[in-house]
Amino acid sequence: MHFASTLAQGRLIRRYKRFLADIIVDDNELTLHCPNTGRMTGCAEPGWRVYYSTSDNPKRKYAHTWELCRDDAGDLICVNTARANQLVAEALSEQRIAALAGYERVRAEVRYGAENSRIDFMLSGPNLPDCYVEVKSVTLHEGQGNGFFPDTQSVRAQKHVRELMECAQAGHRAVMLFCVLHTGIERVSPAEHLDSKYAALVREAVAAGVECLAWKAAISPDGMTLIEPLPVELGC
Repeated sequence: MHFASTLAQGRLIRRYKRFLADIIVDDNELTLHCPNTGRMTGCAEPGWRVYYSTSDNPKRKYAHTWELCRDDAGDLICVNTARANQLVAEALSEQRIAALAGYERVRAEVRYGAENSRIDFMLSGPNLPDCYVEVKSVTLHEGQGNGFFPDTQSVRAQKHVRELMECAQAGHRAVMLFCVLHTGIERVSPAEHLDSKYAALVREAVAAGVECLAWKAAISPDGMTLIEPLPVELGC
């Protein structure tokens, strides 16, 4: 996935009201749209370098969108959570995720589950069970390559795990795909210390047949692509 043009740069002043961030560019202050509803723990420290895209849509209140930042260790982090599904869609279309290769049809945002959600991707093909894929963007890094999801307690994430279990119990393939958007992360775990119920549900889901995969993105101001699988460590 390539950005429409090379991203511009600035320095972060603050992120606020969830969807806004102020940065400094050439001694001028600029407000960006922040496309991330999460806490962004470890992704939004004042002074960090920020990379942003610009839209020519005249109807937008804020023309600039925060895409990436670089932390003190030099790692790049994608804060635009919409990019995770775009990267996975690209990888699925190119059959680059070996565990999910072989399906002829990929559909996005298909309604499913008793709790009336939309699955990120539904894969289908002849002589293959339907495969339901839920994508989660992973950016929480707590040192030594350890990445975690979620970055706070998440009732919505818990619901998605329950629905994947229902898919598996109905005889379908059900996959939780952690899309790692932090170049410092080398392994992924459910965040037991932040959402113990989610972590327990993931372990229960895996025991019920749900698959957990993690794929890491190469990230640069020019673009991003999924490049390699990472281990998923479920804990006790």
